[in-house]
Amino acid sequence: MIDVLVGSPLLTLFLVVALGSAIGAVKLGPVRFGAAGALFVGLAVGALDPRLGEGLALVQSIGLALFVYTIGIAAGASFFRDLRTQTPLMAGATALLVVVGALAITAGRVLGLDASITGGMFAGMLTATPALAAATAALDGEATPAVGYAIAYPVGVLVTMLVLTLVVRRPLPGTRDPEPLAAAGLLDITVEIDHPMLVSQIPGIAVTPGRSDGLVRMSYLLRDGRMRVALPEDALERGDHLVLVGIPDAVREAAEALGHRVSRHLADDRTVVDFRRFVVSDPHIAGRTVAELRIPARFGGIITRIRRGDRDLLALPDMRLQLGDRVRVVVPRERMDEISDLFGDSEKKVTEVDFVTVGLGITAGVGVGLVSIPLGGGAALALGSAAGPLLVGLLLGRIERTGPLVWAMPGAANLTIRQLGLVLFLAAVGLSSGQAFASQAFTLTGVAVVLIAAVLLTLALLAFWALGRAVGLSAPRTAGAMAGFVGQPVLLSHVDSMVDDERTESGYSALFALGIIVKIIVVQVVVVL
Repeated sequence: MIDVLVGSPLLTLFLVVALGSAIGAVKLGPVRFGAAGALFVGLAVGALDPRLGEGLALVQSIGLALFVYTIGIAAGASFFRDLRTQTPLMAGATALLVVVGALAITAGRVLGLDASITGGMFAGMLTATPALAAATAALDGEATPAVGYAIAYPVGVLVTMLVLTLVVRRPLPGTRDPEPLAAAGLLDITVEIDHPMLVSQIPGIAVTPGRSDGLVRMSYLLRDGRMRVALPEDALERGDHLVLVGIPDAVREAAEALGHRVSRHLADDRTVVDFRRFVVSDPHIAGRTVAELRIPARFGGIITRIRRGDRDLLALPDMRLQLGDRVRVVVPRERMDEISDLFGDSEKKVTEVDFVTVGLGITAGVGVGLVSIPLGGGAALALGSAAGPLLVGLLLGRIERTGPLVWAMPGAANLTIRQLGLVLFLAAVGLSSGQAFASQAFTLTGVAVVLIAAVLLTLALLAFWALGRAVGLSAPRTAGAMAGFVGQPVLLSHVDSMVDDERTESGYSALFALGIIVKIIVVQVVVVL
């Protein structure tokens, strides 16, 4: 059997992927290892024969590049937005990662661990797969970092889950972290106008490009028995009936300023003006703002909501559309087909990937990763095939499009490619490192790695919690950021199972991409000192 596996590396690789994914799906209490199951199965299979781990370097590189690039593309917009809004948290987390790296070096030396094992331990307890790749590359392909990684990885997940469970429900003042607007959902009502005014004068109305503080949109307008779509340039008259949609408190405030709410809801009458959700599948639309589409001027309609993932968002003028968004448009019935043609409205197309932009993006990322900075003594620091594509992906995700090139991917396609890249990388790493793991894991070295990882990570998480309190963040945002600080997606799911608050995702996205970059840099220092 071993000879069959040795003779067919492709068979071996995908057998590990299949078995690892099955094991990763098993729930052990609150823990599910997910893609990391491929690493553990790969280590077990690779330990059977050293030949099983040979010739897999290219698979590792391809898998890693796909994984980190898709992370960057998905997180680009939120990452650069969060640079402005969550700077204290991100700066504090960066400093904390540097301190953890220094403590790992110190503890490793005290307990006699090899620097390569210590580097792998640092990457593993912080579940940073790209950092493992950076450590391996810094040591010219040496397999021992994967040993420390594999031992420390489950420790990182379990310890973080336990700490999150203990602290997530402990309230924090959150003096600089107000309640999220979308937490209350969206409300739509019909009001009768008692106080004539311009649409642009409605309190909280979102009709002006360049402003992101609008909390209310309008849709249907009934005047003198005739129904049409309300337009930004309208002057509302006494007796008009108008539909408002937006954040509940803001809608109520706008309704009070305009007049009074009526029981007949205009949106129930779809004979003249209708509404529908259209799928953004045309690449020419992706990356453009709601205002740039000029729906009121071109079609006599208006975009009121955008469904992105599992969230219903108010369509603000400066909001950029993404492939896969489901856009709710209120428009005269006879123009429905034109709106459908505009957005593409194809479920099939949003599952397709433009490999021209993927190929160009990863090419640029790998090129950036080749640039190295000499550290003296023959050592050098490089972004490598992990941080290079990640950094370029973040930049392109922020840009979203360059002329005809749309860098963004549909969300479902992005997640599929990301997961494929991750399991291929971890399976190949496991197969390549199986022999080294078997020789070290069940020795005093393995025990030392577990102890150091558990102690350092617990201290780091408690310090992170104190950081959240110090900068005035809420408990949900701090818990989400803590999950991003460690970086395993299952940790965000664990937080979401305990608290329903969109600030957890915002905190996670702010720290996840930044954390990967910092860990990649720090781990290269750890393994060479």
